[in-house]
Amino acid sequence: ANASRAWGIFQVVNHGIPFDLIQTLQLVGKQFFNLPQEEKEVYAKPPSAHTIEGYGSKVGEDVNGKKNWSDYLFHRIWPASCINHQFWPKNPPSYRAVNEEYAQEVRKVVDKLFKWLSIGLGLEADVLKEGAGGEEIEYLMKINYYPPCPRPDLTLGVASHTDLSAMTVLVPNEVPGLQVFKDDHWIDAKYIPGALIVHIGDQIEILSNGKYKAVLHRTTVDKKKTRMSWPVFLEPPGEFVVGPLPQLVDPQNSPKYKPKKFKDYSYCKLNKLPQ
Repeated sequence: ANASRAWGIFQVVNHGIPFDLIQTLQLVGKQFFNLPQEEKEVYAKPPSAHTIEGYGSKVGEDVNGKKNWSDYLFHRIWPASCINHQFWPKNPPSYRAVNEEYAQEVRKVVDKLFKWLSIGLGLEADVLKEGAGGEEIEYLMKINYYPPCPRPDLTLGVASHTDLSAMTVLVPNEVPGLQVFKDDHWIDAKYIPGALIVHIGDQIEILSNGKYKAVLHRTTVDKKKTRMSWPVFLEPPGEFVVGPLPQLVDPQNSPKYKPKKFKDYSYCKLNKLPQ
């Protein structure tokens, strides 16, 4: 809770997800990105689709004078009702089983995190999770793939942003690159083998009425090594309304955010419209 107030980010060790499962998750992701381009394109997001799910590449796209340098794959891993297996790679063959197992394990960790963050606000243990969508919260897996880059000074893996999600639980690989903005400085996130990096996202900042901070972060790329990461974004369902929790609003603490359907919040943010 203290880290979420001051930083909006923290790392979790001794979380109970077996280290060998994390390693296998990384292995099957790496194997997918090592496939020939045409095999990866099978999972590309259809051009007309309204979903974010699928394979894509941003290599070479321009953002504020810097080139983007990343490929990615998005697909939901929970709840079962919102999974679309057309975006889950069939190669490597163990990809599906590994991701299903990881979904079960990461849910246990997330429930604990929501509980402690709720208690950290002086609330009942279930309040924050319920305020973000309860059992309907959608778990969106993304694999980020940042290939070696000849001119890292001219590129960014991902430009600076806060996450749309309530919370993001991320597995990094050993190549550093995640940077966090604090006290007017960009600070490198330390790599701790087997640890999970947890970002507070916009929806928890809103629910906590600004007590917890969504972390401003970005990703750099490496000249010689491939950097990869596996964030899982915890998002409310599109029609779910998120606003400051009534328990945290009183005459001394007026609401700092407007209640909004998550899909409307996402639309405004992605299209750079005022909230």
